[in-house]
Formats: sequence, structure tokens, C-alpha cells
Amino acid sequence: MFKYHCLNPIAEVGLEKFTNQYEKTENVAEAEGILVRSAAMHDMELPESLLAIARAGAGVNNIPLDKCAEKGIVVFNTPGANANGVKELVIAGMLLAARDVVGGINWVTENQADENIAKTAEKAKKNFAGTEVQDKKLGIIGLGAIGVKVANVAKHMGMEVYGYDPYVSVDAAWNLSRDVKHALSVDEIYETCDIITIHVPLLDSTKGMINKDAIAKMKDGVIILNFARDLLANEADVLEGIKAGKIRKYVTDFPNPTTAGQEGCIVIPHLGASTEESEDNCAKMAVKEMMNYLENGNIINSVNYPNCDMGICHQAGRVAIFHKNIANMITKFTASFGDLGINITDMMNKSRGEVAYTMLDVESPVTDEIVQKLQNIEGVFRVRVVK
Repeated sequence: MFKYHCLNPIAEVGLEKFTNQYEKTENVAEAEGILVRSAAMHDMELPESLLAIARAGAGVNNIPLDKCAEKGIVVFNTPGANANGVKELVIAGMLLAARDVVGGINWVTENQADENIAKTAEKAKKNFAGTEVQDKKLGIIGLGAIGVKVANVAKHMGMEVYGYDPYVSVDAAWNLSRDVKHALSVDEIYETCDIITIHVPLLDSTKGMINKDAIAKMKDGVIILNFARDLLANEADVLEGIKAGKIRKYVTDFPNPTTAGQEGCIVIPHLGASTEESEDNCAKMAVKEMMNYLENGNIINSVNYPNCDMGICHQAGRVAIFHKNIANMITKFTASFGDLGINITDMMNKSRGEVAYTMLDVESPVTDEIVQKLQNIEGVFRVRVVK
């Protein structure tokens, strides 16, 4: 029996996926799995029983990844589960900016007492007419699940689409329209495109990438869409660009005091992945990932450990070892089993940065003796008996 705890409300359609091998607990101290959305976990004391954290969403800034890695706690997220909801809002944001729909709606509200509003609107509407997006150049920085969907829709809308992503995955490449032009650098996006949308994770290398220097390279009257993370843009520089007439509109899904209510900014209250469908998809995917890991030791879509999948164990035992990514570890593991006369039938080792994950299937039941022997090897964080 596995116990799990929900730090945030998780869609019931996801929790229903748990079998009778799982029990929900209100006591986080006894949980082997935690499901979370936005709850802050950095100052949380992680229980010794905890094996996995599944984030029902993409961003994991609320989770202490390094701390979890050192404790042998696998952190999952759900890439792509909310991609359609975000994609739809990105397209909506682009249209709102191009046509100044928000400005027009606000004008109607402000003039609602005008008995001749229909006639007055005919004179005023030119201020909000805007432009069409067909034939405009759309630059997409980041061709993950969301970026690819935005690119494909934009092509169907008659836009000329440029994509930049030096690390595009094979799956993304297969799903991407062949008509999307592959930019060789982010500067090509800045210099070429009328509308730019960002879909990259927040890293040290991407933080503040939309800054004064980047904006200077852009076309006059550019529209910038940020539905990824607010800190990807230096928003003080963005406001300067708006005042200077360089930026026509800045559309963001992350309200903060810098942009809220500012001229030229369309600020949406973080609605991108908040659809009922997105929350359901994230919950179902998070539960599936957690169950596969707890039952089989398989890691799919982790953000702090490498993917590692050996299917269902048909041998007498399976052991998972969390350890530093250093030389000679595999030799020490196999020698430990050999010393005790335990035959290894299958093995997989994967690394990610400074950490690694090794799974071994064995012909004999896993004893406390072999667990202790493995745990005593320098560089091992955690040994887990999966079966």
C-alpha cells in the first residue's frame, strides 16, 4: 500500500486513476508521494518516507530540486498536458494586441451612457482598428509542446512562422509543420519578426533575455507575447520600449506591479493553463507518472533525474540506486551483488548532470544485507527496493 498527499487541490479525474494499492493521507509526514500544483515547498521539511513529488503542471520553481535529488526524491512534471490551453490563450493574446480589442471594449464601457454610442463608435473605432495577423512574421522562441502548437496554428492563419530552438526534441520536430522556417539564432527572430512569443524555461541563461539589447534589435512596432515566465523579460526595459514606440504591445500572463495597468501592456491573470481540461490532463499525467515510479521504479518526465524505463519487473527483485554521476559506480554495484552470490539479469544506468540513476533486476529476493552494502558505497544517496 502506497500513501500519497495532495498539497493543492488535484482534479478528481486524476486521483481516480489511483488503484486500491494507494491511500490518500492528510499527514504529509507519512506520504511516499506528494502531488502539488503551486504550493511552495522550499522551506518544507521533506519526510524520510517521501519517494516522489509530481507537479501537476510544467513549472517547478516551487520545488527544491537539488535538495530532492540529494535525498533520492524524484520530481516529475507534466510537459504538454496543458499545452493546448496555453496555446489557445497565446493566439488570443496575439489577436488582442494586433486589433486593440481591449482598448475598444474599454471605450464602449466608458461611453455606455451615450445614447448615440453606435454613431459615435463609427468615428472612434479607427483608434482601435489595428492590423491583421495574416502575412505577418511570427517568431517563436522555444519549440516545445506549446511552441509547436502555436507554430502550427499560426501557419493555418496565414502567418509566416520562424522558430528558434537549438535543443528541439525529435517528437517536437515530427509534430512541427514543415513550413516553419528554422531560425539559426535568437537574433534572427528579433530582427525579422513582427510578433515574438517566448516559450522557454526560466534558467540562468534565459532570465531577462528580453532586455534593452534584445529590444534594440527588434523591428519598430513589435508585439511581444510572454506566456512562459515573467522573469524571461526585463519588464522595466519593456516599458521603456513601449514609451519609445519601439514596442507596440506587451502581452503577459503574469500580473505584477511592474506591468499591471501600464500603457501598452495587456496583462492577463495567469489563465494560460487554468482551463478545466488542462487541470484534468495534468492531474491524470501526474498520477500516471507517480504510479509507474512507485510500482516499477521507472522515471518518465522527471526534472531532477534522468528518464529510465525498464518496464514491469518479472524477476524476483528490482533495486533502484540514486547516486553521484562519477566513475566506477557500476563496477561497485555489480561487485556488491556478486559478493553475495546474487545474479543480475537486467540493468539500466542513466545520468543527468551531477546525478545518476541505476536500476537492476535480480534473480533472488533483495535482502537488507545487499541494501546496506550498496548504501555504504561512497556517492550513493539512496537505495530503494522496488520489488
